[in-house]
Amino acid sequence: MSITPKSQVLQIAELVNYQEGSVVSRQITKAEAGNVTLFAFDINQGLSEHTAPFDALVHILEGEAEVTISGKPFQLKTGDAIIMPANEPHALKGLQKFKMLLTMIRA
Repeated sequence: MSITPKSQVLQIAELVNYQEGSVVSRQITKAEAGNVTLFAFDINQGLSEHTAPFDALVHILEGEAEVTISGKPFQLKTGDAIIMPANEPHALKGLQKFKMLLTMIRA
């Protein structure tokens, strides 16, 4: 796992690359209060339904994804963001290749 440099300007979407048929992740920063992780999803790849004990912000950096929260689907594209509430089931799927930044904050 490579360490993301601090006190530098980052081209955030360039820090992770797509891999065919895969989901790639890179942790940008981690602290007791939460973490920030960058993801690259190939088309039709995703994260199956699960819950998390704290809120999470998904910000789409490029591409398109479907984010389902408590059974309700949301279509997000480049520049869109959504908050997935703590303890609610959610899932993500690439409608095309997409990159996202996931910020999780512990309550």
